[in-house]
Amino acid sequence: MCRATFGAAAAGLLAALFSAAPAQAATGSITGLDGKCLDVAGADSANGTPVQIYDCNGTNAQQWTVGSDGTIRALGKCLDVVDRSTADGAKVQLWDCTGGANQKWVVTAAHDIVNPAADKCLDVTDRNSANGTRVQIWTCTGGSNQKWNAPATGGGSTPAPSGFVVSEAQFNQMFPNRNPFYTYQGLVQALSAFPGFANTGDDTTKKQEAAAFLANVNHETGGLQYVVELNTANYPTYCDWGQSYGCPAGQAAYYGRGPIQLSWNYNYKAAGDAIGVDLLNNPWLVENDPAIAWKTGLWFWNTQSGAGTMTPHNAMVNHVGFGETIRSINGSLECNGRNQAQVQSRVDAYQRFTSILGVSPGGNLYC
Repeated sequence: MCRATFGAAAAGLLAALFSAAPAQAATGSITGLDGKCLDVAGADSANGTPVQIYDCNGTNAQQWTVGSDGTIRALGKCLDVVDRSTADGAKVQLWDCTGGANQKWVVTAAHDIVNPAADKCLDVTDRNSANGTRVQIWTCTGGSNQKWNAPATGGGSTPAPSGFVVSEAQFNQMFPNRNPFYTYQGLVQALSAFPGFANTGDDTTKKQEAAAFLANVNHETGGLQYVVELNTANYPTYCDWGQSYGCPAGQAAYYGRGPIQLSWNYNYKAAGDAIGVDLLNNPWLVENDPAIAWKTGLWFWNTQSGAGTMTPHNAMVNHVGFGETIRSINGSLECNGRNQAQVQSRVDAYQRFTSILGVSPGGNLYC
């Protein structure tokens, strides 16, 4: 009787140890191909439930806890490679946490989620971004179907590299559904090109400027989902043949790209000259290199007045207000009552981002 009681208690204790979330963990959505979320099919916590990608909806089926013990958990169960397989194409499911090697994962700085036992990456089958596409493990290729944005471990916050006032965890919170192209690492790498950005004035001013830049970027790219301009019919219109250097990459090569949607041949030349990259002859770098993409956005923010009277950087560090940044970026189409809904969209994002950073938005939010 005593042995039976002890055995039952021990089994219960082991189950509790394996099912409880690890102490140092971060919880949130895991986004991947085309901004889709890693999702437990049907929100079903039964063993063997397929794990798939699906439109992000904020439900518990898409809330994953990335633990310092190497597990990734949802609905009280672990992300699990079926039958402990290490083969390419082995499907991934939800299962009771056992501590097995097929339930251990490493989230890398390159945004891979790797199962070390198989030495393979979490992979969206056939690069298919349709809702319901299963995930599997596959030899790591660096493809977009193997890139994920996951919550940071270690108490839920990753220290901000290089002194940037926005941590990676905060960046992920601001852009939970972003395209994997727009990496936090690329943004941090780009900061060295414009050292005054989010690094001028007191701590509140620095955070307000970072929030203002990211709020405008959020609006221009649909929450960092779009890398290139969607309306391809516009592509041939961005070549100004009146410039002495012309359009050496082709008339239709200078369409909107990157976080501020850089367009026109003369802007590609000016931005490229400023950051030391030949964007006039190779504008495609802006859609292929995350750091270069971020640098073009920071180039506009720090050096261009657009339709306004000052750069967005100067508007924020001199406390003119967020509204003046809207005027510089798209004032001719939005300000002075031209499109109040678009202005409100930018303001809403700015207020949300300043809240995440723990500062007030300040005054003069509208233009």
